[in-house]
Amino acid sequence: MRLEIGNFYVKDIKFGDRLSFDDGVLTINKEEALNYIREDERITEAELYIAKPGDKIRMCPVKEAIEPRVRLDGRGLFPGYTSELAQAGDGTLHALKNCSVLVVGRHWGGFQDGIIDMSGEGQKYTYFGYLNNIVLVADTNEDFEKHEQQKKNDALRRAGHKLAEFIGQCVKELTPEDTEVYDLEAMIKRSPEIEKLPSVVYVMQPQSQMENLGYNDLAYGWDMNRMLPTVMHPNEVLDGAIVSGSFMPVSSKWSTYDFQNTPNIKALYREHGKTINFLGVIMSNLNVALDQKERAALYVAQIAKTLGADGAVVAEEGYGNPDADFVGCLVALEDAGVKTIGVTNECTGRNGTSQPLVTLDEKCDAIVSCGNVSELIELPPMETVLGELQSLARDGLSGGWAGDEILGPSVREDGSVIMENNSMFCGDQVVGWSPKTMKEF
Repeated sequence: MRLEIGNFYVKDIKFGDRLSFDDGVLTINKEEALNYIREDERITEAELYIAKPGDKIRMCPVKEAIEPRVRLDGRGLFPGYTSELAQAGDGTLHALKNCSVLVVGRHWGGFQDGIIDMSGEGQKYTYFGYLNNIVLVADTNEDFEKHEQQKKNDALRRAGHKLAEFIGQCVKELTPEDTEVYDLEAMIKRSPEIEKLPSVVYVMQPQSQMENLGYNDLAYGWDMNRMLPTVMHPNEVLDGAIVSGSFMPVSSKWSTYDFQNTPNIKALYREHGKTINFLGVIMSNLNVALDQKERAALYVAQIAKTLGADGAVVAEEGYGNPDADFVGCLVALEDAGVKTIGVTNECTGRNGTSQPLVTLDEKCDAIVSCGNVSELIELPPMETVLGELQSLARDGLSGGWAGDEILGPSVREDGSVIMENNSMFCGDQVVGWSPKTMKEF
């Protein structure tokens, strides 16, 4: 497969008379975009905002992030989800870089939603605090789940994906500033020079623990709770085959933007033919029952061994119960003779002294930590809030609370916030963005 991504770097965003991109400036006709979103009758309120680095803006509850793109062959960005089922990973697309579409609830949040700050102390906790963002703030008529802690957020997430496709159209006929090429040959037809290098697979464990459909990550529109581990070409992941779901404490979450740009995949690509033979992606999942976890781990190890992998990098979208899938997968790979590195966050409690993963094994001796989900964060009031800040405390967001006998409520009367890192939108950045480092004491 050969995927070409033509990049257009967004320096500024503004509203204007027509959708266009010129000299780094993305212009959006707000009413035209909103009318397109309102075609879904479930949308009852919708407004667009612009949030740029340095703006005194806090967003909550943030539900999804997507990179605006367009496929030059006319295919939708997310086959099997926003368009007819088709092969992803081949062909040419154009992407608006340094830019994302963010979806924010107008009123209601849930366990899987979070916060983004565009300036101040909170900016550093999420990748999206440093992007130029088109922010869709909306509400729906999905009354059945407004007061549920777990929300499918189907109408809102689909609106965001459609808006990203709509905006991406403005660069379809333009010449990109530069082009990324991802061209990975068939696994068994590689040159002797590449075959001599250590063979490596990237194992992804997207969130798929909800047996009730509609919450989990999707592969070509298919709920990943219904999948067994399989081989995927890395280009498929970069080209919209995987869509983020609506379940998982949000700092652990992988947004659709993260899948579209997975830094770990790009890093392995860069080393292919130099230091490693990058075989591709083993797409696994996360499960609930122990036998399901064990089955998935056996499948991953068998696939890796059959492909001839010498090494593996395993990344999980989550913590807590999913740690059993993660550790089980690492152990199964090591038992199969595949040297394995894990990438995950940890839950060591607010004081940092608890066991980092729910389960551990002495064979897990090479794990990259992306931070502690329970770390306490205090943020001052922000001049502008997009969405409804009270949702952090009221609606069961994973790092917020309505009251604490020592700390009080997460959202204070003056608009300041105390919360766990858990509520930072995609804050742990396990896909490869994480800027965090370890210190020994």
